[in-house]
Amino acid sequence: MSDLLEVKNLKKYFPIKGGILKKKIGNIYAVDDISLSVKAGESVGLVGESGCGKTTLGRTIARLYEATSGSITFNNRNITKLKYNDLKSTKREIQVIFQDPYESLNSRHTIGSILEEPFQIHKIGNKKERVSEVKSLLKKVGLPEDAYNRYPHEFSGGQRQRIGIARAIALKPKMIICDEPVSALDVSIQSQVLNLLLELQEEMKLAYLFIAHDLAVVKHISDRVAVMYLGKIVEFTDADSIYENPMHPYTKSLISAIPIPDPSVKREKTILEGDVPSPSNPPKGCRFNTRCPEVFDKCRKVEPDLINISKSETNHLVACHLVNK
Repeated sequence: MSDLLEVKNLKKYFPIKGGILKKKIGNIYAVDDISLSVKAGESVGLVGESGCGKTTLGRTIARLYEATSGSITFNNRNITKLKYNDLKSTKREIQVIFQDPYESLNSRHTIGSILEEPFQIHKIGNKKERVSEVKSLLKKVGLPEDAYNRYPHEFSGGQRQRIGIARAIALKPKMIICDEPVSALDVSIQSQVLNLLLELQEEMKLAYLFIAHDLAVVKHISDRVAVMYLGKIVEFTDADSIYENPMHPYTKSLISAIPIPDPSVKREKTILEGDVPSPSNPPKGCRFNTRCPEVFDKCRKVEPDLINISKSETNHLVACHLVNK
């Protein structure tokens, strides 16, 4: 499989302004020099604690935010600085499923008008053809045809997320950025939505960038997993290696916190002390050094590079002085 998406040295900083004149006094380093790729038809999971920059990275890739620097190449085309008219065709091919299905749906519009909107924006079909396409989309995501004339508040959270998924697949995209699409749903509904995403991926040959903080969910859907901490990727490899052989101390702590549904199996948990540092003032050296149980002097002075430590064909990238000695 070839790379559908390639991100190189991507940065997204938000300015901090203060004083009477609201002058810039600093930056929030939300995404700080990240490189990753997603192949056609592949699922890449992106995990980390709240505030680590996962959502910002996803929205910058989707061009909802303008990148501070770096490059985003999609389908062999550099889309980093494209203007609106040039970006329009790419917007059809990269879609987003948002975390809160209620907030992302206009409560004043019927489901039919919400799902028709993408076709209207891109001038696809006449009214009759659009109605037919929308009803087909409703069926594809497991909703009744009469949902067409109803409003978002008439549906449950899981049903609203199915509407969000229908909107995302309407224009037959090549890639969907899933921004914590099941975290706002009941546990009983999460598996149904995840299975729907897997079915659609197989049917439509979709690529996913799946953003979540729940590693158990990510394991269910991802081929490869990138672990983020404070604006940086600290580990990136295939899903099996992440869960069976985590190398970065932060990844180890996340894996140790996953519940095991078998009381006879005991797992030693790695409890991290302290809070995540502010993204406006990240620590010098390794950004995890203030909480790492295995920290040593070099960690506080030199930032580790993301290096491939694998001796097999499967890359296993880790940014840790302990591993990269």
